[in-house]
Amino acid sequence: MHSFKITPCRPDAASLTALLDLCFGPGRLARTAERLREGNSPVPDYDFCAHDAQGQLIGSISFWPLYIGQEPAVLLGPLAVHPEHQGLGLGEQLMQTALQAVEATRFPFVLLVGDLPYYERVGFQVAPRTVRLPGPVDPTRLLVKGDSALCADLTGLVRPAPDLC
Repeated sequence: MHSFKITPCRPDAASLTALLDLCFGPGRLARTAERLREGNSPVPDYDFCAHDAQGQLIGSISFWPLYIGQEPAVLLGPLAVHPEHQGLGLGEQLMQTALQAVEATRFPFVLLVGDLPYYERVGFQVAPRTVRLPGPVDPTRLLVKGDSALCADLTGLVRPAPDLC
């Protein structure tokens, strides 16, 4: 039986780094999405953690402020779940909890790089090809969540927006 508790929190840097390294490996810092976190700060109200019964960090999600062209948005990620707890719904629960906290009037769009079959369960769709990241990304993995009609009109370069924190 796997039990866990999801709470709003920003994990300590050492625990978070260890979890991210375990989940994504050392190459994670070379990914294009990481360029959107450099020089940026997570939105503290949208950080959530999952801990097991012993209080160990087993999951984490954060959001980073962005502009998509001129539109405010947040980048979801990283979403990490300890390998021993994957496949149990923890990632989806972290996502649902955190997405409920995102204020749509402040950040009408949520962007991420990920697998559509996993993220479409919570409302993500492939972003328009007019949305560009500051580095290479498979366009079928660039996903957005928001009002579908408004998402279809998104255009422009995605860039960090620390001024929106």
